[in-house]
Amino acid sequence: QVQLVESGGGLVQAGASLRLSCAASGRMVSRYGLGWFRQSPGKEREFVASVSRGGGQTEYADASKGRFTISRDNAKNTVHLQMNNLRPEDTAVYYCAAAWVISSVIPTRESEFGYWGQGTQVTVSS
Repeated sequence: QVQLVESGGGLVQAGASLRLSCAASGRMVSRYGLGWFRQSPGKEREFVASVSRGGGQTEYADASKGRFTISRDNAKNTVHLQMNNLRPEDTAVYYCAAAWVISSVIPTRESEFGYWGQGTQVTVSS
């Protein structure tokens, strides 16, 4: 099993940056693909970004491309989401998630992720 704890959320103005972090604990964390999802009030949870086990391959939602960067540090069992040029529509609860994957597969579907953090709130004011 994997336990995930997010941090780094907050209230910022449009155009600002935030860096979310997720600390993972458990067995063989490096064997899991890691990702970020978000959920706004009244909307379904949506994919933001994910990274392969080794960290060398990433995937992004269209809304994230060019502004967000996902990275992981397997020595520290952490995954980060650097978010730049934030917009009010980025306001959401952001969740870290882990998916047991084979080799360099990059999980992107919510159903692939079996472990979830409790979420961290990001609010972007206009």
